[in-house]
Amino acid sequence: MQALLLAHPLALYLSAHHRALFYGFCYLIEFPQSEMLSFINRTGDEMDRVTAAAVFNRICELGSLSAASRALGISRPMVSRYLEEMEKWAGTRLLHRSSRRLTITPAGEAILLRTRQLARLSEEIEQESTQAMPAGTLRIACAHFTATHLVGPAIPDFLSRYPALRIELEINNQPVSLIGERIDLAIRITDAPEPGAIARRLGECRSVLCASPGYLAKQGTPQTPEALSSHNCLYYSRFAGQSWHFTAPQGEKIAVAVRGNFSAGISSLLCDAAIADCGVAMVPEQEARSSLASGKLVQLLPDYRPQTLGIWGLYLSREHQSAALRLFLDELYKSIAQIS
Repeated sequence: MQALLLAHPLALYLSAHHRALFYGFCYLIEFPQSEMLSFINRTGDEMDRVTAAAVFNRICELGSLSAASRALGISRPMVSRYLEEMEKWAGTRLLHRSSRRLTITPAGEAILLRTRQLARLSEEIEQESTQAMPAGTLRIACAHFTATHLVGPAIPDFLSRYPALRIELEINNQPVSLIGERIDLAIRITDAPEPGAIARRLGECRSVLCASPGYLAKQGTPQTPEALSSHNCLYYSRFAGQSWHFTAPQGEKIAVAVRGNFSAGISSLLCDAAIADCGVAMVPEQEARSSLASGKLVQLLPDYRPQTLGIWGLYLSREHQSAALRLFLDELYKSIAQIS
């Protein structure tokens, strides 16, 4: 296909960067070859369509045509024209437009995935052609504990080495849509990464069972996992009604249903509640480390190992992974290994 495109006289008027970008876009959108050749015969449309893809990305990011117009420095009618061009090329409506808001259609979500891949491809080509350091914005989503203990510590040194990069860290204790929220990388602590995304294992998150000396003096110290059913257990909100899992010294797997009068989506709050004599908590080792060392908390059932969860980096495409994303994943892998 590329040889066929290069044979066309118009290819002579495109830079190597623009040719590569256009070929990549045609591949990403899976544009039919016959339509592509017809499209090439219309002088200037190649870059119009690449620009239309960039405008479509901005509309989806900012939520309105007017905001995209201001951000891109072009008129609102021009933004509308580029959106119409994208919808004409896709052969379907990409956005539902009303007087109050824009809503992306299912077809629009699929095209947005492709046009974001194009944006990353453009960035990679630009970097390779100029041999520049990674640049642009990397949007990362993770929970509060992950941001505080895993991602946050890695950011300052990373940005000092790549000053042209910008990181936006979205802290959300609920899973987010990589496409809908424009997330380049989501960090999850789980034993089962959700399907539909590429997952790279970055490390392990080990937990510890603990309570305060004051609570144990009043309620007694559990000697087996099964004894936890008679204690006030402090648990993650999203795991409410589930069980705590342990591995016994002989390797036996044990699951214990727990309940209590306090749950939270932030592990530091569970630690604070445990320190305040509220009950028994299972939290990441890193969260409880200083309180265990100071004696504010006491480790329980040390012979029974709480379930270890994986730390995963989730992203949308392995083939069109930006240099910034690849470098930051490597940085996190090394940083988490040192912390652990």
